[in-house]
Amino acid sequence: MKLDPEALRQVASRTLDHYQTRAEAFWEGTRNHDVEQNIEALLRHIRSPAPHSILDFGCGPGRDLVAFARRGHRAVGLEGAPALAQMARTHSGCEVWQQDFLSLDLPDCHFDGIFANASLFHVPRQELPRVLRQLHGTLKPGGVLFSSNPRGENQESMSGERYGAYYDLAAWRAYLIAAGFSELEHYYRPVGLPFERQPWLASVWRKAGRP
Repeated sequence: MKLDPEALRQVASRTLDHYQTRAEAFWEGTRNHDVEQNIEALLRHIRSPAPHSILDFGCGPGRDLVAFARRGHRAVGLEGAPALAQMARTHSGCEVWQQDFLSLDLPDCHFDGIFANASLFHVPRQELPRVLRQLHGTLKPGGVLFSSNPRGENQESMSGERYGAYYDLAAWRAYLIAAGFSELEHYYRPVGLPFERQPWLASVWRKAGRP
């Protein structure tokens, strides 16, 4: 579906309002989720010496910022919902930028890694190439992007008050390659289950160059 600027604004606003009004419930519902596999998938591919500069893209209330900070890394969060951004600052003690995914203001060649866990699927399909180029631009040469999204058959829609786009591996791979990334690995979650019971597609990508 092709969205005009006002429709895009409405999609972003409704999605953010959903998280804004449910911030406490979202924290309680996700605070104990185990994403250690995803964190390690990002970190093991970063070539530069630790500690690393990490952007937690769509950091929510700050669970994974805490995990990166405990490992000694320099983690910065990015979150669109004001309530979640403030919770992330409180829970992690890290710097958190309040930014809409469709209106990013990111420094050039700044981060060793980007952790986009359950966030990029909220970017409307028509805007995804631009957002991926912006993430590519904020990575240092040789930097690494991790993403995990609910997989699907390349459909997009509003689900309740949240927008979502659900890609299969081939389509997701095409977007990332077009944005300048090369694939490092991919896997499905939760591990150890049959494919039909693994709704999450995780993938890791590198920006060309040497750190």
